[in-house]
Amino acid sequence: MMLRAAKIALVAAVAFFYTLVVFNNVTDYPSNYLFVHHVLLMDTTFAGNHGMWRAIHPLLLQTTFYDGIILWESVTTILLWAGVVQLLRACRRSPRIFQEAKNIAVGALTLGMLLWFVAFITVGGEWFLMWQSKTWNGQEAAFRMFACIGIVLLVLVQSEPVPALQDR
Repeated sequence: MMLRAAKIALVAAVAFFYTLVVFNNVTDYPSNYLFVHHVLLMDTTFAGNHGMWRAIHPLLLQTTFYDGIILWESVTTILLWAGVVQLLRACRRSPRIFQEAKNIAVGALTLGMLLWFVAFITVGGEWFLMWQSKTWNGQEAAFRMFACIGIVLLVLVQSEPVPALQDR
């Protein structure tokens, strides 16, 4: 039972994290929008780099990009909490039922990992050359979140140990 409780607690911790991320992005929209704005403008990358043609200047496209991130985070949050509920409902049930109850949480954690890997590390970091910026570089934070969520996913998908038969 302790292993199941640990799995549920870890998924709930990620759900709580995403809840705060969405809350902060919605209640303090301009702060993180500024980050996205500068990454998409590529205005703090190396001078004279040949990738500047990738920059996105229209504010409407920048806003759409940021709103898409918030939507992604929101969907992830809802699915994570739904996964926690499913796991709690199956907590005292058979190993097969508990295993099946992991599906929503596995999907939500995967969606969360994809956000950090695709949107921040890949698109922001490589396409918009965020790695070149000393001011607007979120790759370390993105990798930290990708790794943390990945560890929770690995713990969640582990099979439960089968109790050994006692010696007679």
